[in-house]
Amino acid sequence: MTDVLLAVGTRKGLFIGRRRAGRWELGGPHFNAQAVYSIGIDTRRPVPRLLVGGDSSHWGPSVFHSDDLGASWSEPAKPAIKFPKDTGASLERVWQLHPAGPTAPDVVYAGTEPAALFRSDDAGETFELVRPLWEHPTRSKWVPGGGGEAVHTVVTDRRAPEAVTVAVSAAGVFRSRDGGVTWKASNQGVSAVFLPDPYPEFGQCVHKIAQDAGDLDRLYLQNHWGVYRSDDAGAKWTDIGDGLPSDFGFTVTAHPHRPDVAYVFPITADEDRVPAGRRCRVYRTADAGRSWEPLSAGLPEDDHYGTVLRDAMCTDGADPAGVYFGNRNGELFASADDGDSWQQLASHLPDVLCVRAAVVG
Repeated sequence: MTDVLLAVGTRKGLFIGRRRAGRWELGGPHFNAQAVYSIGIDTRRPVPRLLVGGDSSHWGPSVFHSDDLGASWSEPAKPAIKFPKDTGASLERVWQLHPAGPTAPDVVYAGTEPAALFRSDDAGETFELVRPLWEHPTRSKWVPGGGGEAVHTVVTDRRAPEAVTVAVSAAGVFRSRDGGVTWKASNQGVSAVFLPDPYPEFGQCVHKIAQDAGDLDRLYLQNHWGVYRSDDAGAKWTDIGDGLPSDFGFTVTAHPHRPDVAYVFPITADEDRVPAGRRCRVYRTADAGRSWEPLSAGLPEDDHYGTVLRDAMCTDGADPAGVYFGNRNGELFASADDGDSWQQLASHLPDVLCVRAAVVG
């Protein structure tokens, strides 16, 4: 069985799992008492680089990296991410660390709170503010979501390094096709049921976006009410929530190899925000959202209250694919067969905020 690295960010540190010869070992925590909201695993180099956004209540937020799979960590002498003085802003949290595609081998993007995009050209050592998004003409009308005002999702296109898509809570989807020089709101068809105009140009509370494995112009979007698909790289969106027990949720993840396959974790909202029907169930589509099936083999059968957050589900690059998720109960689950069956890897962890996995040699 393929060896896998699994990185789990929690409210109180980072845990690292390794699967060797089919057996799991989980160690940690690293960064004791720091909230880890963002993890990037950069597999574009011979040994993967781990990037971690830590948030210390005493020292503040920082970005760490490891080139030996977590055995040791480096932190820049000066803050890797810092807002320029003229912005009048200061970094509150790093929500996303996203290595770009193979055509931009040293580029890493960071999404932050306050809502901004930063770009690194040295594999995550230093970052610079992408000013055109920060200075977008609609920015003064952006409002925070329940978790704050943040750029929490970054999607790049391995065919074209100048194409970048971000999701902002709660301003919606914005796209650039010129390397971040210009940005356009791209929310056509996505609802904002909490606003007077339910289909505004911007202002949607988008929770997560994932890119299809086969058609790179196909994107999946989990909204604050609504699951959507785009077939034109986000220019317009179609509702694909029929067949789910709830179309509210935080996370959406695409299969790493199989086209048209994606996963969501439905949640009852807005009152209690627990798994739909109080059942711990992942739902999978194999036809780009035309139908959905529940995946439950090996998952808890009793009433369940573990909410899965936007970055707390992921896949690895194995074949068949590993699928992973953690929840706010501190439980961690893994599937080694595309989600058909599950095993519990851990319980009683701190609140799970982020999960990332990759095949390693």
